Amino acid sequence: MEYSKLVAVTGLPGLYELVNSKSDGAIVRSLDDNSTKFASSRIHNFSYLESIEVFTIRDNVNLVDIFHAMEKTGGSLPDGKDNAVLKKYFEKTYPDLDFERVYASDLKKMVKWFDILKKKNIEIKLSEPPEEEEVVEVPEEKPVVKEKVKKEPAASTAVKEKPAKPVGKKKEVVEKEDEKPAKKKAAPKKDAPAATKAKKEETPKKKAAPKKK
Repeated sequence: MEYSKLVAVTGLPGLYELVNSKSDGAIVRSLDDNSTKFASSRIHNFSYLESIEVFTIRDNVNLVDIFHAMEKTGGSLPDGKDNAVLKKYFEKTYPDLDFERVYASDLKKMVKWFDILKKKNIEIKLSEPPEEEEVVEVPEEKPVVKEKVKKEPAASTAVKEKPAKPVGKKKEVVEKEDEKPAKKKAAPKKDAPAATKAKKEETPKKKAAPKKK
């Protein structure tokens, strides 16, 4: 029988082995007479022995430490009916107990529980926590994806780029405009020949014919 499976049940004397737990209670086996019974969680509270701590004038200690001190002390156990004898025993066995908060009823339980454990030859030790496995983080290997480079044909491309504006186009246009022939200026009117001019001047104007009377 393992110490880690032992429980104390409120309202029931002695110690019990936890056989099976249920949603509304637990099935327990008495260490005194090996009888099995169902204890309802509505009426009883269950406490694992290895989870019980005892008040001291310093930090709290596990019940296992008290039991180990009792083993070292040896000799006969005190009479549980005499509170003064109980206190004197524990003052010698574990003087750091806080007797103002650890009552005589608690001292009686510890003596009785220790007696049962010794009679059943149960090793008093805490269960070892499960060893944590070392988890080695392996970095996820990303799949190597080879990128395919699309080679665009020289003749046509998926996206046609706009041709760059030629440098000096405006200059070229200006130069072409300069090359245009200038508009022909109207030819100056030529003066009439001198003979004709003189002729006109020599010809006298005809006088109007006199009106006949």
